[in-house]
Amino acid sequence: MSILLCWIASEFLWQGLEFDYPGSHIGVEPTTDRFVAVMNGVESRIIPGNAAAVTSDMPFRGLNKFGQAFLTRFQVAQCPSPLLENMTLIETPGILAGNKQRVEREYDFTRTIEWFAERADLILLFFDSHKLDISDEFKASIHALKGQEEKMRVVLNKSDMVNQQQLMRVYGVLMWSLGKVINTPEVLRVYLGSFWVNRPPNVFEDCRNLLDAEQTDLLKDLRDLPRNAAIHKVNEIVKRARQAKVHAYIIGHLKKEMPAVFGKTSRQQELIRDLEKEFLKVQQIYNVPEGDFPNVEKFRQSLRAYKFESFSKIKEPILDTVEEALSADLPKLMRRFPQGNPLLEQAQRNPFLIPESDLSNGDIPPSYWHFSSVDKASAIPVFVSLHPLDGRINGSTAKPYLMTTGLSTEILAKVWTLADWDANGYLDENEFAVAMHLIQAVESGGERVLPETLPRTMIPYSY
Repeated sequence: MSILLCWIASEFLWQGLEFDYPGSHIGVEPTTDRFVAVMNGVESRIIPGNAAAVTSDMPFRGLNKFGQAFLTRFQVAQCPSPLLENMTLIETPGILAGNKQRVEREYDFTRTIEWFAERADLILLFFDSHKLDISDEFKASIHALKGQEEKMRVVLNKSDMVNQQQLMRVYGVLMWSLGKVINTPEVLRVYLGSFWVNRPPNVFEDCRNLLDAEQTDLLKDLRDLPRNAAIHKVNEIVKRARQAKVHAYIIGHLKKEMPAVFGKTSRQQELIRDLEKEFLKVQQIYNVPEGDFPNVEKFRQSLRAYKFESFSKIKEPILDTVEEALSADLPKLMRRFPQGNPLLEQAQRNPFLIPESDLSNGDIPPSYWHFSSVDKASAIPVFVSLHPLDGRINGSTAKPYLMTTGLSTEILAKVWTLADWDANGYLDENEFAVAMHLIQAVESGGERVLPETLPRTMIPYSY
């Protein structure tokens, strides 16, 4: 599952991704007053933050640590959308600016941004062409994204509100402003956009071809997210493993620098004060790249809560295991990832590989045993009519409808076993669609066409 973190993107969701979610509100000024997780669902509904944070099948249990003040400003919006089958969108509240910055939020905004950013696969920062100022809160939020720069993209929205000459100046001002906030020599990718619910009549059309091309590039970047989600997860594992390794070196070094008996308190204060020098020693002793070290000030603040004599010594066997995982195990895992785009149907990848066949003669082509061949659009209305609970139906609910197919209970039992691939006794919308697909196969070729086990290609890539 890919996660996209957006800074105020209601118009983008409406026009660019071509869907709306329950509870959305689009206006001239930032109108989103809460964090909204937009997810796929059988029907459109809103789940309040407190309920979402305790729901086991949703990835938001970690938000409980931000307390009631945050959870009342968080909600999950579910709506049926093919795009959301492999993606979750997180829309943030409006960034405070001007006098509003003097009124603090009731929760730690930057810490929640950091929490979502660590789990996101892509982060979009939206600016309007006529409003480029970066407020103090926006600046603090961008600073909280340090270490996530490879995920960040910038969208200069409503670029057709200025003419071509003015657009060049606006683009330059934006890059200059970002350069002062994001202290990296690398330049962020900036997309020019024109996302409107209702495009006003006074827009400029002299850059329309450029804006259309930029919008195409942005949407392509989004559609590639599910394909690269697993690789992003491995990348995060590698980052965390390297951070843990450096952390162990630092802690072990500080432990080693402590005296055996007297003067422990003064020595600890000295080590904390000269932490930059200790980092340099660790870098030289263990040959650690400078970019792998944590932020000195944050680490110094954290160290004050501990006693260095209680730290553990460096355990080389454990670090050797970590190094083996980084150098051998994870590369081996990368080689197991499927090649090619799993979102494309088999015939789209290679139209000459599998000839077209007609199911009416009882012959089942190999392409039939691929999820891309499932007629999900026809199955979903039937699934919804069975009134699923939490996006699932049980056997008692499904049995009356399945019996109308005229198949024997033995065949239907086998179909249910194959379609219920997680063996939890329920069918979600994808499993139900596969069940209907299997029934169609039996109706065309008889019971003999059913496989003994469900082919892996029949299970959607997101599972």
